[in-house]
Amino acid sequence: MTKYELERLLRKNNFEQYSGGRHDIWIKKGFPPIPVPRHKGDIPKGTLKSILKTAGLETIR
Repeated sequence: MTKYELERLLRKNNFEQYSGGRHDIWIKKGFPPIPVPRHKGDIPKGTLKSILKTAGLETIR
């Protein structure tokens, strides 16, 4: 999954994006802040799994 696909999924699930240093921070009430790295190409599987788990979306992928 690319960064752009992940961003679309997070927006669809009502997360809001804030800019950080090397990562974008995604926030939604009731969830911890989720850092998403800014780079081209696919997000590494382990990183993606961790992000989806933190966002409560691990069953979607």
